Amino acid sequence: MDLPRLSASLHDCQRCQLASGRTQVVFGTGNPQASIMFVGEAPGFYEDRQGEPFVGAAGKLLTELLQSIGLERSDIYIANVIKCRPPNNRDPLPDEINTCKPFLLQQIELIQPKLVCTLGNFATQTLLERKVGITKVRGQVIRLENFVVFPLFHPAAALHQGNLRVPLKEDFQKLKTVLEQMSQTPTLPNTISQPTLSTPQEPPKETPADPPIQMNLF
Repeated sequence: MDLPRLSASLHDCQRCQLASGRTQVVFGTGNPQASIMFVGEAPGFYEDRQGEPFVGAAGKLLTELLQSIGLERSDIYIANVIKCRPPNNRDPLPDEINTCKPFLLQQIELIQPKLVCTLGNFATQTLLERKVGITKVRGQVIRLENFVVFPLFHPAAALHQGNLRVPLKEDFQKLKTVLEQMSQTPTLPNTISQPTLSTPQEPPKETPADPPIQMNLF
């Protein structure tokens, strides 16, 4: 299996109720060998029409934020947890997330990014497998077994709530620092803290036997 075959297998997906209202499946786009992957929530109106994630106003803001730290969209891969647009852009339902999650995990397995930036609550909770709010873990480095997660506010949230723009921009600058340090050293940066959450909202614990993470980004 490769990305084109996986995408083709989902072209006419009928696995959940979202199939009846979509224009097309929005699989993902970008560099299939990317070291950095961004994962959002679900396609919106423009994404549903064009078949690509983050092409509306939130996508424009994401592009600007990437450029602010020296990245282009061609450097990364972008996908969503949900591949079809929910009606009226409502939140994805648990069964819809559970249906689509295996395909997101397959994308990650095929791309093998070193770092995955989760945009918003749904992407963050899906990959961390924890009911944790994005406000508590945003801008922090969280090590999973095969890659690092770096949660961020969703650009759409920053568009709707102007007070989130500044922290979102600040977290992108943190991301730049993380990428620079990870490209220069074989270990995670010491300057970025791990999230501290009360039980049961704890992110996955580090495994001492995990191999050091290296990134060749530049």
